[in-house]
Amino acid sequence: MNRAQKALKIGNILDTLYPETPVPLNHKDAYTLLVAVMLSAQTTDKKVNEVTPFLFSKADNPFKMASLSVDEIKEIIHDIGLAPTKARNLKKMAEILLKSGGLKPDWEFLESLPGVGHKTASVVMAQHYNIPAFPVDTHIHRLASRWGLSRAKNVNQTEMNLKQIWPKEVWNKRHLQIIFFGREYCPARNHDLSQCKICSWASTKKRIKLEATK
Repeated sequence: MNRAQKALKIGNILDTLYPETPVPLNHKDAYTLLVAVMLSAQTTDKKVNEVTPFLFSKADNPFKMASLSVDEIKEIIHDIGLAPTKARNLKKMAEILLKSGGLKPDWEFLESLPGVGHKTASVVMAQHYNIPAFPVDTHIHRLASRWGLSRAKNVNQTEMNLKQIWPKEVWNKRHLQIIFFGREYCPARNHDLSQCKICSWASTKKRIKLEATK
């Protein structure tokens, strides 16, 4: 089975399991989504969702965020990984948005903001502005390799590979479906690939043997 055939079969499975793809990070607009995604780096979505209600009660727009000190922001998000750096970036980002007139669906602008890389910008473009994007994090990178969809060494190349095998109109939902599947059925460790809905046929026999014994 070649990559295109695999992609079609995997897509059908994911569409059946996850016909709806809600964004797992709680938010109400583009700004709060951007903040939540920035906070999610090296932290679980669950932990972010525990922290953002209080954060957004204090600062759910750039003006309010910019009015807080870095220490105040850090205190609110202290349970989040890399809190000191993220607090500084949130304040700087809010100040820039106030000067520039707010968020806009522009790749160059989004990726120029403090603490906002390509992956974070991709999530906002895809999930708020509905502009086709394929955000790839370490989990999608891992599954793409496990399923034989990409041999890339980094997330940027994996993103290019996945964009090539799935049509643009499904990118926005497909990246979330893969994340949902990974969490529910396809963990990184102690995973019996032979019993997995996708790994059982998409992974090589050698890989099944190796990973099933971890």
